Amino acid sequence: MMKLSRSLSMLALGVALTSTAAHADVTIGMAGPVTGGLAAFGEQFKAGFNMAIDELNAAGGVNGQKVVGVIGDDQCDPKQAVAVANDMVGKKVAAVIGHFCSGSSIPASKVYAEEGMIMISPASTNIKLTDERAGPSIFRVIGRDDVQGKIAGAFIAKNYKGKNIAVLDDKSAYAAGLALETNKALEANGLKPVLVDAITPGEKDYTAMVSKLKSLKVDVLYYSGYHPESGMLVKQMAEQGMKAQFISGDALGDNEFAQIAGAASDGAIFTNPPDHCLNPANKAICDKFVAKGTPVATYTLYAYTGVKTWAAAATAAGSFDSKKVVAALAKVSLDTPVGKIAFDGKGDVLEPKYAWHSFKGGKYAQDDSVK
Repeated sequence: MMKLSRSLSMLALGVALTSTAAHADVTIGMAGPVTGGLAAFGEQFKAGFNMAIDELNAAGGVNGQKVVGVIGDDQCDPKQAVAVANDMVGKKVAAVIGHFCSGSSIPASKVYAEEGMIMISPASTNIKLTDERAGPSIFRVIGRDDVQGKIAGAFIAKNYKGKNIAVLDDKSAYAAGLALETNKALEANGLKPVLVDAITPGEKDYTAMVSKLKSLKVDVLYYSGYHPESGMLVKQMAEQGMKAQFISGDALGDNEFAQIAGAASDGAIFTNPPDHCLNPANKAICDKFVAKGTPVATYTLYAYTGVKTWAAAATAAGSFDSKKVVAALAKVSLDTPVGKIAFDGKGDVLEPKYAWHSFKGGKYAQDDSVK
């Protein structure tokens, strides 16, 4: 009984020690930024990952076997992501739910594909992940940059025709990919930005770039990077008296942005997956996360859905053999809290959904008034 109790205790933490994993029937992994500047997204991943495992085990497990999770911290660093991927291979996990940053997912996917190991990303949106798919075991349950980019480009063209538009990224695979797709959409809608440029992530002073934006009389700044740099840009724009509209993508989906930008965060808008907790059908699962002390944020339900999608495929296959589960994933049609999950031939989810969100009073929420 002591061994069983210890396994369940570690499962609740989403961590499996080697001794615990040895007693587990089947092990799956989660990979993402558990520490570092983007750890807030790792927390979202962990909440969804752990909840899904808890529910599976409460219902008897998968194929009659209990599930234990192991967590790898890639800090959104490509080299660390490869190290995490190799570690997951060494642990012989049945599937990996991850990674978060596209710059991590793309190199890690090559490791998984070579071993035939299943990877399901809840968050990576760069089109290269699937357009240049490393192998048939690579999937994602989130939309792509070309979908987000078209939405943002069309919105800016409709609402800011004749205005000065700037497009910035942070040189990461995610940000550069989203900026490229958004810029394509802008030009397709007849808008040519006055500036297309990049900043270096991790810096604390972007006043030189802000001065450049100000000198160009930029009315709209589209920045495709992550929330720490977004927060610094918006804060320093306000300090220089800039009133430009700030628009971004789904990496803005954490309230830490407002903590960094302060009151200047009010009015920032961004494309993001819909707030699935607005769907009455999801009340029970969303309440369950609140009761656990981890309210649903942008990627919580996508990590949760990644686990449940793998479990559904393994159940359909009646096996944990990766080739059989991959074949089942290719045919899966599953109703989930984030909508129906079914994949095309590249491993992309069919019919991804996005909605506009805005910040007000230090928090973000879906904003259907943005059109």
